[in-house]
Amino acid sequence: MLGARRQFSFTAGRQGGQTLVEKIAQRHAVGLSEGEQVKSGDFIAIRPRHIMTHDNTGAVIPKFKSIGATQLADPKQPVFALDHDIQNKGEKNIKKYQSIEAFAKTHGNRFYPAGRGIAHQVLVEEGHAWPGTMVVGSDSHSNMYGGIGCLGTPVVRTDAAAIWATSQTWWQAPPVAKVELRGELPPGVVGKDVIVALCGLFSRDEVLNHAVEFVGEGMHSLVVEDRLAIANMTTEWGALAGLFAVDEVTLKWYEARVQWIKERVGDHHSDVNPATVDALRKSVKANPSMWQADEDAVYAKHLWLDLSSLTPHVSGPDTVKAATPLAELEKEKVAINKAYIVSCVNSRAKDLREAANVVRAVQKAHPGKAVKSPEHVQWYVAAASSQVLADAQASGDWQVLVDAGARPLPPGCGPCIGLGVGLLEDGEVGISATNRNYKGRMGSKKAHTYLASPAVVAASAVSGYICSPRTAIQGTVAAPASQSAQPVVRFGIDTTPSFEQIKKPAEAASAGGAIEGFPASLNGRLVFLPADNLNTDGIYPGKYTYQDDITREQMKAIVMENYDPEFSKAVQDGDIVVAGANFGTGSSREQAATALLAAGVRLVVCESASETFKRNAVNNGLLVLESPELVQWLRNKYQKPGAPLTIVSELNAKVELTAGRMQLVDGMNPVLEVEIPRIGKAAQEIIVAGGLENWVRNRMGAQQ
Repeated sequence: MLGARRQFSFTAGRQGGQTLVEKIAQRHAVGLSEGEQVKSGDFIAIRPRHIMTHDNTGAVIPKFKSIGATQLADPKQPVFALDHDIQNKGEKNIKKYQSIEAFAKTHGNRFYPAGRGIAHQVLVEEGHAWPGTMVVGSDSHSNMYGGIGCLGTPVVRTDAAAIWATSQTWWQAPPVAKVELRGELPPGVVGKDVIVALCGLFSRDEVLNHAVEFVGEGMHSLVVEDRLAIANMTTEWGALAGLFAVDEVTLKWYEARVQWIKERVGDHHSDVNPATVDALRKSVKANPSMWQADEDAVYAKHLWLDLSSLTPHVSGPDTVKAATPLAELEKEKVAINKAYIVSCVNSRAKDLREAANVVRAVQKAHPGKAVKSPEHVQWYVAAASSQVLADAQASGDWQVLVDAGARPLPPGCGPCIGLGVGLLEDGEVGISATNRNYKGRMGSKKAHTYLASPAVVAASAVSGYICSPRTAIQGTVAAPASQSAQPVVRFGIDTTPSFEQIKKPAEAASAGGAIEGFPASLNGRLVFLPADNLNTDGIYPGKYTYQDDITREQMKAIVMENYDPEFSKAVQDGDIVVAGANFGTGSSREQAATALLAAGVRLVVCESASETFKRNAVNNGLLVLESPELVQWLRNKYQKPGAPLTIVSELNAKVELTAGRMQLVDGMNPVLEVEIPRIGKAAQEIIVAGGLENWVRNRMGAQQ
């Protein structure tokens, strides 16, 4: 039974071995002390193998230029792939695409034009996302690379510009959750069902801002395409990365990929070729410890799911946190208006083949009758890449789908991101093989969206309502089974051995000191904001976002205006703010961080923080740390009926930033001491510089 309370945690203890996430991060870390090991919670400088940007390259270029950069630090590192708005043939978009291509030609980095495919799929196909490496992208679904054993994680646009200019940015190693997959998937159940079920079963933010490592015997029964789909949607589950270790399944997939390139392309591929794949296999065999977590690795939590108990699931409507067994939902015969097999999560050749096979099976069951989606259903299909499209066309799968009424779209994001043709309109219901079903994501906010596997989408498209392939073939919903015969999904959280039992005293977390100019410790009055989900609009109202002439004094006056107008009057220079869970959620506006700085706030400590807010904060010189233990203690002390939204406490906070320790003092008496993530050299340098852009300028000046 899952507890009602959210669970957030950092692997603060330094005991034990490393997780696979920590090992890969270590290989890409810069400036570590001799013998230093990367652990969850550490702020480190990283040099990723690649940085991916797509249509947002157009927004990164001016950031790159504004910091004074004139050339790429490493032209092999950035990868541009245009994929989001490729249906837009307007002059403005065409010029944007042309300027991005011209920039790539000038600087000599890799560029993939509109039509080549969705960036994440392209990076996997081209070998840019490679097993055992770290690749970051200015897109939240960069998690997908974890399906082939590559640590993929998102960064914001300022980070992208910093990597272009210096080859580096910063990263806080997240807490790592172990997700054990037991058993094997039954026939008809695929990777999409696994991640849809996980999002629904563990819907209390269990993996929010964690990295997820998938382990267990069930993992080895999943093909790479299923792993990619699962890793992709760990984003919607709330995770910052979703990682599968490299195994025989991965190696055989790469060997097949080499053969595909030889037969279809012919040319010797620079990244995916017999030599690189053979070297990968030899490394996995010769150095197994490099490719898997240590046996004594410390995880923040341990979740498990029995794959053999799983049935097809449908997500929604309008949230991934609600997942319903298809056998239950199809009894309702939910009518649909639109169906989609598009996006980076489920538009690979395997997905299109499974959808086409449903159409073939329906056709076989009803010979002489053309199988086609009803007139009231619009059905859209797009391959994840031009290579996937070529495969689907060669196999005949593509034509089967088109003949059944699917309207072809070019390889790109399209309706998944709410761009181009086929968007949901007011009152419509859609079923989609995409990864997000938030209201308004795929069109009107007054529409409803369900998520399912490509086979279920195809069955629903030709039937006119949400149903299983079996029902589409039979022409009627199967008679309900007895209650006792209904399958029960087996899952849970393993609480032993407890993470708390193996934590090491805080003194052991200290490594290194403070660089020149960085305060090793802070002292300040504690101001408590007990609300959860305090979003960026509450911190800095949206109506001010595009007023570029607002001064710091004005920012100070309006900070928290939509949360508590009294905050700006109560806060003082040097205060330390402590907040609830999911602090800074919402939009990516940087002013939410800079307004707190303008108000004199020196540090924010919260139960958990939006990763985008955290990155924007540090990139602008504001530290954001997480301490669930501290917040719970303050809730017990202050959160009473009628308590104000802003609680100015009588406590003083003494924070040892490099040692990873925080003490609360009431008068002269210490009342609480908790561990916090230690601040390493990478974050210290950015804070001292006053933000990431200044840090980049300083580095470029030093290099010159």
